[in-house]
Amino acid sequence: MDPAEFRRRGKEMVDYIADYLENIEGRQVYPDVVPGYLRNLIPDAAPEHPEAYEEIVKDIERVIMPGVTHWQSPYFYAYFPTGSSFPAMLADMLSGAIGCIGFSWAASPACTELETVMLDWLGKMLNLPKEFLAGTEGQGGGVIQSTASEATLVALLAARTKILKRLQAENPGLAEPEIFSKLVAYSSDQAHCSVERAGLIGGVKMKKIPSDTKFSVGGEALRKVIEEDKAAGLIPFYCCATLGTTPSCAFDNIMEIGPICNSENMWMHIDAAYAGSSFICPEFRHLLNGVEFADSFNFNPHKWLLINFDCSAMWVKKRSEIIGAFKMDPLYLQHDNQDSGLVTDYRHWQIPLGRRFRSLKMWFVFRTYGLKGLQEYIRKHVSLAHEFESLVRQDKRFEICGDVVLGLVCFRLKGSNALNEKLLKAINNGRKIHMVPCYLADSFVLRFAVCGRTTESKHIQLAWENITEIATEILQELQQ
Repeated sequence: MDPAEFRRRGKEMVDYIADYLENIEGRQVYPDVVPGYLRNLIPDAAPEHPEAYEEIVKDIERVIMPGVTHWQSPYFYAYFPTGSSFPAMLADMLSGAIGCIGFSWAASPACTELETVMLDWLGKMLNLPKEFLAGTEGQGGGVIQSTASEATLVALLAARTKILKRLQAENPGLAEPEIFSKLVAYSSDQAHCSVERAGLIGGVKMKKIPSDTKFSVGGEALRKVIEEDKAAGLIPFYCCATLGTTPSCAFDNIMEIGPICNSENMWMHIDAAYAGSSFICPEFRHLLNGVEFADSFNFNPHKWLLINFDCSAMWVKKRSEIIGAFKMDPLYLQHDNQDSGLVTDYRHWQIPLGRRFRSLKMWFVFRTYGLKGLQEYIRKHVSLAHEFESLVRQDKRFEICGDVVLGLVCFRLKGSNALNEKLLKAINNGRKIHMVPCYLADSFVLRFAVCGRTTESKHIQLAWENITEIATEILQELQQ
């Protein structure tokens, strides 16, 4: 494909994408295929000779689209949102064209420097303490990770290295395996499974702190477990607090947890993967109060800030503690400016070496929408969630199962778990809308998350009609 053909094919693909997104609600939100469907639709080996581009494009609808779950559909209410916007897509095209691997400043100065500035822009939108910003006299800064899971792991590994160095400095005779065997980290019993996974990868004990009736962890519960573990000879070193849990969008009390972590010399990491985007709105910023106690903070702009995956923003108060855990400096990666104090080499801030030019997406989106436009988008989703909540509350057969703070509503039919499992299965089998469940206090609960960029009130109303129609059918069957 030469530049002339690329121009033509590129315009065709933009038209295809625009048509796909413009008409997405006409597609069935969840695919009706069986495992292994795709293998039978394509050859079992790559072609020996070039194929016509037209044939490849034809196969998008024949092979790919039948098996796509349409996350951008206004009828997709599962999990949490995944960001998408036209400016972000255009930025991704440019990133792919530039094709740099920005592991160091020298590998592509613009890739590194734009990322540093964009994380400062976003940090200021959130009103983060200045210690987290790179463009100050502080020692912190921001970095784009692939996912919140990766940010949680990076923070845990940095905390592990920090405690190891401190204990070995205090007791030079202490061996590394002896220290590791006693390390213990903490998270809420409502925390995402990736936090537990970080403990597995990091080779440390990860204990779940019991949450309260609001599905939140407070200081008293954390302190109790810490005291028990210290008495047993363990070494508490890391706590991951969650702001906006995956099951119910609950918020740990970081105003209580933070001072405890500080007094115990434990690393506090805040995972706000979904909820963090809302903190750009003044009315939701109080949910982040207590971030001043944290060592690191992370959320996913690729969830709710109209930035396509992947773009997970992470800030640290002391960048030296991240770099100290990951720094490798072979000759082939060194460059003249690395010790000048003026540049950042992001390979020392992450697990992989290579990295894409992801900050272009932030730059395009922030400039296209502006802070006001992004705030309006967040507020619209929150308003739609409250609209759905109101519909649920008006039907006495249903109950709300948690506070509706942002764009997630947890609800269920009054009755057994089996009844609600049957309801969700029937809803998803109907494929008009798509949702996923969770357990809250041993109850099987349906999660309704406002996800699509184009979701409007009419879609909320249609979704509720679909839910109530199926609920009525199921309840009538039971009465018979």
